[in-house]
Amino acid sequence: MANDKNNKNEELKDEETIIEPEVEEEQEETPQEEILEEDNHEEVSDENDQEEVPELTPEQRCEQLEADIEKEKKEYLFLMADFDNYRKRTLQEKQELIKNGGQKVLEGILPVVDDIERAIDAIAQGGDLDSLKEGVDLIHSKLLAFLKSNNVEPIESTGELFDTDFHEAVTTFPAPEEDQKGKVIDTVLKGYKLNDKVLRHAKVVVGQ
Repeated sequence: MANDKNNKNEELKDEETIIEPEVEEEQEETPQEEILEEDNHEEVSDENDQEEVPELTPEQRCEQLEADIEKEKKEYLFLMADFDNYRKRTLQEKQELIKNGGQKVLEGILPVVDDIERAIDAIAQGGDLDSLKEGVDLIHSKLLAFLKSNNVEPIESTGELFDTDFHEAVTTFPAPEEDQKGKVIDTVLKGYKLNDKVLRHAKVVVGQ
């Protein structure tokens, strides 16, 4: 009998030791729930704080709008002044370009003028005719090379079909052959073009 009582007491002790951890787990879960409730409470309070931003009165709103308008006005005046300075600067640069744009061309043609003056002096001194003719040919070649370096080229005319874009008919002449009708028979004054723009139309005689 004593052994049976001892066994029962041991079983009861075992049951008590099994129950105790469950009680401890319940006690550990309770603080976590309280922390979550506190966090929720803080979030709600933050939302309430954000919603409680005071609205501006009509007078304050009016003052703010006037300040914004004044700021935009200053920025507009600054942009206008900056644009006016830019316009004046570009206008001045354009005037300088028009005034001095031909400087490079004039500098290039001065050596040709020097050669012509030398030829004139040689003619005055009664130089050899063949030498003078050779000198004039050299000056002419030098001038044509200078013009070509500046994209100025003569317009083809004699023997070409008459084209009003490049030719100007000063007169017509009966064509000596049938295939020369509508073509340029002779060039009275040579024409020139700069790139694709006509500087001077060629004055020509057209076969009829």
